[in-house]
Amino acid sequence: MAPLAPKTGDAVFASIDHVNAELFTLTYGAMVRQLLTDLEEVEEVNKQLDQMYVGYNIGVRLIDEFLAKSNVSRCVDFKETADVIAKVGFKMFLGVTASVTNWDAEGTSFSLVLEDNPLVDFVELPDTFQGLHYCNILSGVIRGALEMVSMKTEVTWVRDMLHGDDAYELRVKLLKQIPEEYPYKDDE
Repeated sequence: MAPLAPKTGDAVFASIDHVNAELFTLTYGAMVRQLLTDLEEVEEVNKQLDQMYVGYNIGVRLIDEFLAKSNVSRCVDFKETADVIAKVGFKMFLGVTASVTNWDAEGTSFSLVLEDNPLVDFVELPDTFQGLHYCNILSGVIRGALEMVSMKTEVTWVRDMLHGDDAYELRVKLLKQIPEEYPYKDDE
């Protein structure tokens, strides 16, 4: 039997079960609001959305579903990884695609630009929360997923339409390739 061909983002999106977009958006908003109430500090909420609380942990788990349902094999380089994230990953889980732009000369850093972001439907940030990176969960998800496929990255927000910018832009920087480690040797 021939190996399955990788699916496009549209094909994967069409073949999986969906949650009502408004329910998802409102639930996410309620979670962010609860974090703001509990933690009181915007920077701490940003950290929790990205690292410990939500984003990173979701990314660690989503990569398994992504690899199982998309039939994507190991990417040959970081540029291919960027394209797969933008065209398949974002489409599969959010129903949108991103553009890959602004590569650095070494090919270790790029930007993901989203024209549309379903997480921000119904959202307006009050002046007191202007430092909030409302969608910081996305940076954590990307970081967690890439770490599970042996890529240590740093993901930061560059532009955010909730702060008056013209698009949503995430900067992804490859810090290092993590060598794969096996728990034991089969030879012995």
